[in-house]
Amino acid sequence: MAIWKQGEKVGLIHVSVKVLGGTGQSYDADFLVDTGATDSMAPASELARIGIKPVAKLAYELADGRLVEYEFGLAQIEFMGDITAGRIIFGPENAEPLLGVTQLESAGIVIDPRTGNLKRLPAIPLKQFAATA
Repeated sequence: MAIWKQGEKVGLIHVSVKVLGGTGQSYDADFLVDTGATDSMAPASELARIGIKPVAKLAYELADGRLVEYEFGLAQIEFMGDITAGRIIFGPENAEPLLGVTQLESAGIVIDPRTGNLKRLPAIPLKQFAATA
């Protein structure tokens, strides 16, 4: 459990993200980095505009504990010079775009707890846990 001490840097991290759709168009915006969110989210109208189509629906738990069902699509997502892909939620029109932890991890990006900034890992972990005998 992290304890905040007076004088420590506390803040939100935003990163420029490009979501590429099937039409060759993109949605470019500053996304809030949200390590509490598994998937990324953008306004539904922007995802539809660039040709991303919903493929399924999932229940998501909001920060206040409510469960909400959202449609999601699959997209190529670019940020910090990396390309990754994954689920992107068709969010409400007034929702701030979110970059979820799945996309961060798949690009080898973490939040440095000392500085509060995004940091690139020297390599993406590709390890298996040893089986116990």
